[in-house]
Amino acid sequence: MAGLETFEVGPCEEAYEMGYLVGQSFSHLIRSRVDSDLILRHQLLPFARSPEAQSLIQSLSTANREMFPRYWDELSGMADGSGVSALQLVLLNFRKEILPFLPKTAAVQESPVTGDDDCSDVLVVNKAMAIAAHNEDANVALVGHTYLIKATLPGRLSFTAYTYAGELPSCAFGFNSYGMAYTLNSVPPIQDEIFAGGIGRNFISRSLLEATDIDDAMSRIRSCNVSVGHSYNLVDVRGRKIMNVETASRKRISVREVGSTPFFHANMYMHLQVEQVQDENSICRHKRAAQLSAHSEAEILSILGDTDNEKYPIYMSGPTLYTLCTALIDLDKQTLSIIEGTQRMEEFHIYSKCTRKLWVTKKNPV
Repeated sequence: MAGLETFEVGPCEEAYEMGYLVGQSFSHLIRSRVDSDLILRHQLLPFARSPEAQSLIQSLSTANREMFPRYWDELSGMADGSGVSALQLVLLNFRKEILPFLPKTAAVQESPVTGDDDCSDVLVVNKAMAIAAHNEDANVALVGHTYLIKATLPGRLSFTAYTYAGELPSCAFGFNSYGMAYTLNSVPPIQDEIFAGGIGRNFISRSLLEATDIDDAMSRIRSCNVSVGHSYNLVDVRGRKIMNVETASRKRISVREVGSTPFFHANMYMHLQVEQVQDENSICRHKRAAQLSAHSEAEILSILGDTDNEKYPIYMSGPTLYTLCTALIDLDKQTLSIIEGTQRMEEFHIYSKCTRKLWVTKKNPV
């Protein structure tokens, strides 16, 4: 398999145009994902046709369109460019904000698919190294439905983002020409902690791709009254700094600067006091990571590749959840590497006016 499909776009006069070109370029993957995504077809679409869904979808759409009109135009352009209905892309981009409100019917409870996705990060900043390493884990529907967007915006900014088909860049990881990067981890607040109709995580992460520095990134996160919480790993290459930021509704936020002690984050709140679902998968991954050494890049990658726990491995290979790739951000080398299996597929220089690709290799079977 060759490297990820990559599309270079911009600068565009309007956000709609950029979205349209992305949708047009990846229409095959967006259509394929829509056709194969069982969560969309069996849960989100049936719910969207129900009377009780109308006010939720409308409030989400209104709040995010008003706060981020350019990104809403980008999403609208993607729908038109791909030929996929705007409703389907709205549901994909708000899936985390909608799924908690689905009626708890027997069909949903017994469904073999869930809306959960899981990611693992190892973060460390010491004298010897400064690294953010991230497993991008997702539902089986995302296998083969990701791509890279390298966008140039009017002015100085450019960004590179690992992107799910049909979604705004990026709910996974990305970086920009100001030397800012991020990776993301979902977290599981209980339903009482969720604010219906708040700002969606996909729109916040899209905004972070335009952050000029870590203070700007923090301001963008703090300004949003989120619907469902999230965990952001903010990487400042110029400042050699990594911050883990956990958020919840009602603008609750907790910030932890990563230091010399390796910090492992899966899909549980670690320092923000929020009532959360007890996720056995994340608990097992945390326990296993605590048993392993993280004193070098090789050891960090070994943690993220660990399969010791057969039921809840850190590196996932199905049947429902898959590790799509591993991202390795080296702040000293100023590079982001994308690894699939055991092979580094692509590496980019982060802190430059252009996001220059350094290499592409073929993937070998794991």
